[in-house]
Amino acid sequence: MNQKERMMAGLPYKAWLDGLEEERMACKQKLCEFNLLPPGESAKIPGLLKDILGKAGENVWIEAPFHCDYGWNIEVGENFFANYNLTILDVGKVTIGADVQIAPNVSIYTAGHPVHPESRRTGYEYGIPITIGDDVWIGGNTVILPGVTIGRGSVIGAGSVVTKDLPEYVIAAGNPCRVIRTITEADRKFYYKDQEFDL
Repeated sequence: MNQKERMMAGLPYKAWLDGLEEERMACKQKLCEFNLLPPGESAKIPGLLKDILGKAGENVWIEAPFHCDYGWNIEVGENFFANYNLTILDVGKVTIGADVQIAPNVSIYTAGHPVHPESRRTGYEYGIPITIGDDVWIGGNTVILPGVTIGRGSVIGAGSVVTKDLPEYVIAAGNPCRVIRTITEADRKFYYKDQEFDL
């Protein structure tokens, strides 16, 4: 098993061997083109993103700058939107559902290193997959850590650090992120706290 195969299997691997460094460089070239695209050429964004990402549904949009390791290890569904400064360390698979919205400065980290310093000095690292369900909204400056699954329809409050799985249809926030309450039918009529839609 080579180092890329080990990485894909979630095993300890060395990131500079077996072509991985070259694959990251190829991704950086694509990201450079995307991140430096002049504002008047924004019509190219969907095509550039489809070239960077492993799989992308229709109506996918990410505001530059965007950073990731490989790109091909990220899948996003239909109607995906991410605001400025999305960072995805995709050494593990990142699967994001349809109709997901991500606020600015969100970081999704599948990557990690051994805790013991002697083990860290070996150069081995690992990646554990992250899954984000359909209809999730992730607030600004949120960090999502390796191995996390966020259930469909949930909202993650700004500034959260998500260390564990979260169920469907909840509002969760904090460091560490924890469930605050369930989202119910009563929430449908409000657009912000106790402010009702006037439409």
